[in-house]
Amino acid sequence: MGKDSKLILDPLADNNPITIQVLGICSALAITAELEASIVMSISVLFVLAVGNVVISLMRNIIPSKIRIIVQLIVVATLVIIVDLVLKAFAYELSKTLSVFVGLIITNCIIMGRFEAFALGNGPWRSFLDGIGNSLGYAVILIIVGFFRELLGSGTLLGIKILGDPVAKTGLYAYGYENNGFMLLSPMALIVVGIIIWVQRTKNKALIED
Repeated sequence: MGKDSKLILDPLADNNPITIQVLGICSALAITAELEASIVMSISVLFVLAVGNVVISLMRNIIPSKIRIIVQLIVVATLVIIVDLVLKAFAYELSKTLSVFVGLIITNCIIMGRFEAFALGNGPWRSFLDGIGNSLGYAVILIIVGFFRELLGSGTLLGIKILGDPVAKTGLYAYGYENNGFMLLSPMALIVVGIIIWVQRTKNKALIED
């Protein structure tokens, strides 16, 4: 496998930013009660991280080391403002659902970590691939968690009733099924992430720490 392909593929599994590096947990807990919010947050982080990595990489030789963190914060804040304005313009209701969590992308440790650990030491193309890979790894976990939380907690996916109508008692509800309201609470997101980590380490014993 080439070095460039590993930048995309490694964060999807064996070096996932959430389940292996344990970064970006806050948003995984906060906004995954709905699949749509998980998808939009994933796309937002993909844009910010991919573009931000390229910008930092292009500027890496002219940024004084003493102010590099400030410069990184300015870059990510600018990109987050763009995302926030686009959401308010084209998906206002969803932007209200995501609320402050879009702004908190600025402090997402995945983004600042990749700026510091990769973009400052690599060229624009590899930095772009690194940003895409890590944001996709982040997105995979967010979407899996959002899928199960919305399905089991509300019986819907993207707002569409999947398991039937709980009021009219159709579908699974006709057989006594009830939505699990606990799935809509933030602690359940942590439990779902924990299950993903357990499955991941069961399949790949090398990930188990001594």
